[in-house]
Amino acid sequence: LTQPTVESFYCLLLIELRAYQGLGFNIVGGTDQQYVSNDSGIYVSRIKENGAAALDGRLQEGDKILSVNGQDLKNLLHQDAVDLFRNAGYAVSLRVQHRLQVQNGPIGHRGEGDPSGIPIFMVLVPVFALTMVAAWAFMRYRQQL
Repeated sequence: LTQPTVESFYCLLLIELRAYQGLGFNIVGGTDQQYVSNDSGIYVSRIKENGAAALDGRLQEGDKILSVNGQDLKNLLHQDAVDLFRNAGYAVSLRVQHRLQVQNGPIGHRGEGDPSGIPIFMVLVPVFALTMVAAWAFMRYRQQL
């Protein structure tokens, strides 16, 4: 097991699975059926419930698989990639590129599909109201002096 490393907005993982009855996920992609425009990489399309990948918990749908047991998956036909996975054996090492969920950014910024972001007006309105109350209190205090 290795620690993830950040490369732009991706995290590279080395995932080692013990596959009694398959790896427990489906793949899409390849040079003959690109899943992502201008990218012939191999991607995880579905994690099968109770499969090796689901039980491990680190592999996610949408992850790009870069290598299997050290063999690079660049420029492979889809069926060649499927065959590589099927013949990978019992102990399988996957090098995976996982897209990070970016948590920081400008106030009020919402990442793609991230409903947890706070709209900027929800921050600015209370700040403005507190500033106005403080200014009013200061002016009242100065008048009493």
